[in-house]
Amino acid sequence: MRRREWLAGAALCALMALSGPAGAEGDPNTVLVDGSSTVYPITEAVGEEFQKRYRGTYRVTVGISGTGGGFKKFCRGETDVNGASRPIRDPEREACAASGIRYIELPVAMDALTVVVHPDNDWVECVTVEELKMIWEPEAQGRIVRWNQVRPEWPDRPLNLYGAGVDSGTYDYFTAAIVGKEHASRGDYTASEDDNVLVQGVANDENALGFFGLAYYEENRDRLKAVKIRNPNTGECVEASEENARSGRYVPLSRPLFLYVNPERLDTKPAVAAFVDMHLDPGLIVELVEEVGYVPLPEEAYELARKRVEERRTGTAFHGGSQVGVSIEDLLKAETVD
Repeated sequence: MRRREWLAGAALCALMALSGPAGAEGDPNTVLVDGSSTVYPITEAVGEEFQKRYRGTYRVTVGISGTGGGFKKFCRGETDVNGASRPIRDPEREACAASGIRYIELPVAMDALTVVVHPDNDWVECVTVEELKMIWEPEAQGRIVRWNQVRPEWPDRPLNLYGAGVDSGTYDYFTAAIVGKEHASRGDYTASEDDNVLVQGVANDENALGFFGLAYYEENRDRLKAVKIRNPNTGECVEASEENARSGRYVPLSRPLFLYVNPERLDTKPAVAAFVDMHLDPGLIVELVEEVGYVPLPEEAYELARKRVEERRTGTAFHGGSQVGVSIEDLLKAETVD
């Protein structure tokens, strides 16, 4: 399986160079995409294929503002498509409604959010959800600062944390799944909406522990060590992998990834319609999703998403933001409601 390289900032610059100059909001030949750094490898991969197919006709620009930062732009009408590593939250729905912006919610893949340490870390192999909560909950700030405070048999060494920034959907999902409440975490950690920054941090810090999307771990396996998560239901230690995310064994850190599309832009900008169509072509998207390290959905899911686009069916099936425990089967049953 061929993997793509995402050196910090380099992939974005490369795609921007392929795309030509950024287009204005009304340019029918330019697709404006922003949002999640977790979803970025998918949009970047589709964007490369898009540029090959439509070179000289259409352009695409992709930014990484995090899921929340991307929704701010999307709900102001500044972008056509937003990548999101969690469903739209109620305040974002309200912001879109206030601006008259509607959206079509399209699941595109599953992710196994991965907990990582430095490869020289020889004491951590598997952690429990309770231990991760002990590390990341707000009460841990300034108090849980050494590894042996989590488990006495772990060494008396500094515990240096790296994680998603507060505008990231990964931050929202991780705090919901581990701490039990979105946006509830300690604040004394190295934070970034760019997962490449977190990769660099953990890879250069022997005392580090961090988390980000599976694709970024897969791309940097030689520089990182993934920590298994103890399944709360079975007690088994389960590694982050495409197979375990697909089967539902990797809980509670498996989650769906989304695109949100402005339906008016589908009608007024042919470039947007073509770009979205490529994300829903099973013959293409399954290969690209696997290539970048995520879990493709069944062909039926992409067919349902395509029907949602054709019917311009707007709204969300997942009110309230992060939804822990959503499976592929749940996505197939989901019905959007404005």
